[in-house]
Amino acid sequence: MELKNVKDAFDRVAKKQKLCYSKTQEVVDRLSQEINKALDTIHEDNHESVVADLKKTFEEISPINQLEASQKEVNGALTKYPKALDKTLNPDISTAYRNIEFDRHTVHQIIAQFFYRQGMYEIGDSFVSEIGEPELVESSVTKAFMEMNMILEAMGKRDLGPALKWVASNSEKIKEAKSDLELKLHSLHFLEIAKDKNSKEAINYARKHFAAYSDSCLPEIQKLMCSLLWNRNLVKSPYSDFLSPVLWTNAAKELTRQYCKLLGESSESPLSVTVAAGSQVLPTFLKYLTVMPEKRQEWQTMKQLLVPVELSEEYRFYSVFVCPVSKEHSSEDNPPMRLGCGHVLCKQSINRMSRNGSRSFKCPYCPTDIDASQCKQLYF
Repeated sequence: MELKNVKDAFDRVAKKQKLCYSKTQEVVDRLSQEINKALDTIHEDNHESVVADLKKTFEEISPINQLEASQKEVNGALTKYPKALDKTLNPDISTAYRNIEFDRHTVHQIIAQFFYRQGMYEIGDSFVSEIGEPELVESSVTKAFMEMNMILEAMGKRDLGPALKWVASNSEKIKEAKSDLELKLHSLHFLEIAKDKNSKEAINYARKHFAAYSDSCLPEIQKLMCSLLWNRNLVKSPYSDFLSPVLWTNAAKELTRQYCKLLGESSESPLSVTVAAGSQVLPTFLKYLTVMPEKRQEWQTMKQLLVPVELSEEYRFYSVFVCPVSKEHSSEDNPPMRLGCGHVLCKQSINRMSRNGSRSFKCPYCPTDIDASQCKQLYF
């Protein structure tokens, strides 16, 4: 919602700017017309009277007043826009800073691998040189990322040779992962061959590499083979989707995913994930600590988050239970417990409501009487 306010403020500035531009162009065009009209008649009439009439027309048009009015509206919108930015995008994040000891070597390793993963070899080498840990360059993971980037760069140039070679050497592991990467790459290579109008060679390639997928992917293979009937005008055929760059993008993403999986690494850089997830929750922390500054000291030592936060689905790597009564995250000392009625609360909430098991209590979600001793711990 807060980012929507920023977008709305930006849209207002953009709208006012467009209106100002249109108004300016309109005034300039009218002045130009009056000047051209005066030039056409200045040779026929007394030039002094023509100039006097032109001056009078300019005064009636009053271009400065018109432009000042539209510019004033733009300036008003521009003045409000930085305020909306400051209110939503607080540049001072020191409020939410926690003085925590990090394993410097691990942090250096994450940053260095990010550079090599992205193909930024020179920056990675400079970083490793500055921190004085040359072993990071020689690590097997770093070298593997370099190989992965070489394959991806070749795919960007429509060269599938390195990718097909890597897939062939890891075929069994990729099949165990139930990935269709091998078929995707062979399909792209088949289409590249067919693009060169060499249908016979494309058919021979299909016989050699598609047979293994005839049972599981027969419809896809049939579409590929039928596309040969249109290979001279594929763009206007029912199979024009085979020309989409998205096929190459998806194949590159799947190759990255499988390569990282076999390497024992996540398909996304840990640094990228940390920054992206942190940017989602940071505004919540900043707002809370601004409203309740007395919590700043407690923030430095607490083991649980100050307030519940919602992360996008892609950043939920494990299950987390938040007690609906206390609003606290479950932990080893405060595990989730299933009540007899099927609802779930944290153990500490149950203890408070049952006075440490000395009496029954009513479930806060239904009128069922609950015996604390009958509650069972849940494991996520």
